[in-house]
Amino acid sequence: MNLKIQAHHFPLTEGLRQHVATRLVYALNHGRDVVTRIVVRLSDVNGPRGGEDKCCGIEVRLKGAPALVVEDTQADLYVAIDRATERIGRTLDRHLARRREFAVVSATRQQAFTDETP
Repeated sequence: MNLKIQAHHFPLTEGLRQHVATRLVYALNHGRDVVTRIVVRLSDVNGPRGGEDKCCGIEVRLKGAPALVVEDTQADLYVAIDRATERIGRTLDRHLARRREFAVVSATRQQAFTDETP
């Protein structure tokens, strides 16, 4: 799993980098074998003006499937990271559940098709 963290309009500290990595490990634990690359983009949208402007965008690239993308904006960057990682974890879980469900349905249909042919 390749992790890339980018920060726009502020310095990326080691503590922030460690927080992102730790949260992603917990959130994406179920899909380690299908995740190929993770790109995290952290930004301060309004700069020094303040307000709800800290943004965390996460893009998870998967083997043989389109990328999953989640973005969250909050006043506190750590809260934005926490919410975005939770959401990407749930999104990945849903994607994997659909993939398993589709595989079961496909196998059932294949079995029914082979049973019907003479």
